[in-house]
Amino acid sequence: LEGRGDVETPGRGEGENHRGFQPPLARHEGSQIDETEIFSISPTLMFIKVGYGAAAVGALFLVAIVSVVLGTFVPIWVAILLGLMLFLIPAFYHFKRKLVRYRLTDSKLEIDTGLVSRTTRNIPIGRIQDVTVSANPWQRLLGFGDVVIDNASDLGGKAVMKKINSPKHYADVLLKQMRALDR
Repeated sequence: LEGRGDVETPGRGEGENHRGFQPPLARHEGSQIDETEIFSISPTLMFIKVGYGAAAVGALFLVAIVSVVLGTFVPIWVAILLGLMLFLIPAFYHFKRKLVRYRLTDSKLEIDTGLVSRTTRNIPIGRIQDVTVSANPWQRLLGFGDVVIDNASDLGGKAVMKKINSPKHYADVLLKQMRALDR
């Protein structure tokens, strides 16, 4: 960091204003400035990778079948285009996955969803009452599942971190943060 103009370097005076240095902003309780991010995750990418692989195999198979069976009626570029269109299916789910983000800071759990119209649900850690890991046998075998969070809001309710890898690990991290906040 030493040598950059926007950061105060060691050995310089406290109030010295050099090359655009601005003093740090005041810290306010509950602001994002003083929060530490513990983790930030999205739903599992496992099925999307399988989808891309299946689309590649399907595209090759489709091009081969169309060129052998309908080669005299359909140009090869049409078969290739149809094969490439198979990639739109996993691409849609990949894009949809990118619209969900779960973020834990030292004071809250944020659940961000949406693209144009973003919704951010903030659950203060102090209001979380219960953390449950839910995974059926197939999900446990593949190493993913849901983390269900009960909170003490006026609306009541649950927040669900859906289809995340290693859900027990993230539930344990959340519980550890809850214990640290209680001290």
